[in-house]
Amino acid sequence: MAIEKKTTKTTAKKPAVKKTIAAKPVATKAAAKKTSGEKAVAAKTSVSQEKFYSMVSEAAYFSAQNDGNRKGAAEYWVEAEAAVRAKFNVK
Repeated sequence: MAIEKKTTKTTAKKPAVKKTIAAKPVATKAAAKKTSGEKAVAAKTSVSQEKFYSMVSEAAYFSAQNDGNRKGAAEYWVEAEAAVRAKFNVK
């Protein structure tokens, strides 16, 4: 009869290491200097009339879809045209 030798493996516990999270530096935007009565105005990008028309068309379509077509098509068009004109210059 053979005798089996049983061994147990013991491992040394590693010391607990505390992880510290270094604070990431936060980038701050430099404030634009404004004189009294002046506002910072962003430059508008110029677009062609064809591009303007396609942007207005797309904006009106998605606005109507998101609203469930509750208003008339002309109302969506006028709102979309005003929004696109506010962002872009038309050549």
